[in-house]
Amino acid sequence: MAERVLITGVTGFAGSHLAEFLTSLPGVEIYGTRRWRSDTGHIDHLSDRISIVECDVRDLTSVLGVLRYLRPQKIFHLAAQSHVAISWDAPEEALTTNILGTLHLLEAVRQLEMDPLILVAGSSEEYGIAEPHEFPLKETNALRPMSPYAVSKVGQDLLSLQYVYSYQLGLIRTRAFNVTGPRHSDVFVCSSFARQIAEQELGLAQGPLRVGNLEAIRDFTDVRDIVRAYWLVLERGVSGEVYNVCSGKGHRIQEILDRFLAMARVSIKAKVDPDRLRPSDVPRLIGDPGKFKAQTGWEPEIPLDQSLADILQYWRE
Repeated sequence: MAERVLITGVTGFAGSHLAEFLTSLPGVEIYGTRRWRSDTGHIDHLSDRISIVECDVRDLTSVLGVLRYLRPQKIFHLAAQSHVAISWDAPEEALTTNILGTLHLLEAVRQLEMDPLILVAGSSEEYGIAEPHEFPLKETNALRPMSPYAVSKVGQDLLSLQYVYSYQLGLIRTRAFNVTGPRHSDVFVCSSFARQIAEQELGLAQGPLRVGNLEAIRDFTDVRDIVRAYWLVLERGVSGEVYNVCSGKGHRIQEILDRFLAMARVSIKAKVDPDRLRPSDVPRLIGDPGKFKAQTGWEPEIPLDQSLADILQYWRE
């Protein structure tokens, strides 16, 4: 009998890649939730292999209806407001979607007396500002969130842990560091650089690339490695635990920009755009993936240069 899997936020970046990965596995019946106005472009090529149900995680009645109908064995909770910069302009959206959305999912599981395995996808932004001696960041590190988005993910994380303690839910939390790859929105740094380069190559734009803080250091992992990790964490992880999912290597954003410019087919300059600078920014985020690797055997397989090349090709197409 097929294992029934539910992905919340399946139309998004990570959700679409996870759905694509799961279609390669035998014996998995895949369902995904979308809000009625969500763009399905990322998953249209999977329409004959996955089933889509409408659901807004901000509405408890909606979530209860979906879980009562599907009763999945595994739930990957990826529905979120996932962008740091946008959270400064719309903090209520981040808090409502990420905290209340998670609450509604967990409450629905509790009220329906279900017993699925649940992944709640958190973020390295929860760590925020760290002291030099704390790197690479471990799961035991203090959480010092520096944005409304980061606060919302801390709330989601701790709420999930409370439901494990209080109601013994089979739930595992992850803290993925910077996830990148094709299909990522151009509000994220790698896709922003790639889209601007592709536009210049095609003559659709002129002038310098608009960039933000180039001094920040981030730990990048390809989304196709991340979704494989998400599957493994429910296969081999321990309920109640939290795991960093990352490469363990830091790259300055200037380095990422230089790698992209080296791949460009035209000569392009870059210029810092004040509108792309945040009220506060975490200067450095590098994780320690040791705990997760030891538990699951996971290793990232896609090198950064391939990820960047694939992103640029995505935008060229």
